[in-house]
Amino acid sequence: MAFQKYSPAKGVFGSDFTGLDTFRTLFKDPIFYEVLRNTFVMSIMSLAAGFIGAIILALLLNEVKFSLFKRTVQTITYIPHFVSWIVIANIILVGLSPDGGMINELLMTLGIIDEPIYFMAEGKWFWWIHTFAGLWKELGWSTIIYLAVLGGVNTELYEAASVDGAGRFSKMWHISIPGLIPTAMMLLILNTGWILSSGFESQFLLGSNLVIEYSQVLDLYAMNYAFSIGDYSLGVAISIFKSIVSIILVLSVNFLARKLDQGKIF
Repeated sequence: MAFQKYSPAKGVFGSDFTGLDTFRTLFKDPIFYEVLRNTFVMSIMSLAAGFIGAIILALLLNEVKFSLFKRTVQTITYIPHFVSWIVIANIILVGLSPDGGMINELLMTLGIIDEPIYFMAEGKWFWWIHTFAGLWKELGWSTIIYLAVLGGVNTELYEAASVDGAGRFSKMWHISIPGLIPTAMMLLILNTGWILSSGFESQFLLGSNLVIEYSQVLDLYAMNYAFSIGDYSLGVAISIFKSIVSIILVLSVNFLARKLDQGKIF
């Protein structure tokens, strides 16, 4: 379909073959590069925030000895993962609303601002809001694997470190973190392959025409062409482009992991 002028009426075998014309059209479109920038930036911000945040939360929870408090924190941080993006987006929109929104009210009460800020109408805020929303939704769920890894670390290492006079942070730095690195690198490699496949639900629900220059990502771009304009070939071409770039990214990060001898996939 990506190499044809695809028509649903004619089907794959009846549509005219056009070679690389669809890809030429795609790469000549200036909006494509704007959308590609948005996709890369938001995906990298979300990946970095989720990767670092999950490790930090897992390390902190691993140090909690009061089991009831630990389970309570885990449950609270897990819950947003099971909540629909529709609900999450509405909570964010209401909280940031200039008309009685909690954030604006708090900032005005503290004297930080004199009048409400239209957060969702300014493109410069969108990437950060999207990153925060994704972190809030997935942070607790992402810590599960790291907590399981920490639970498997030999306790004799901690006991020996205590005998040598090591403090809590010293044991965390020299035992817990090195124990997490191979698994963390493996997950980072796997997640790198999804950088261009960030989805569209969060951007679609949080974005608007006011911030479309910052909110539109490749999946939304492809969906608009395929269903609004009816250019299915361009939508498939975007998917092929995403797949090729994802393979290159995974191979690159895996090569780096091999050089560092940490958590390579192959």
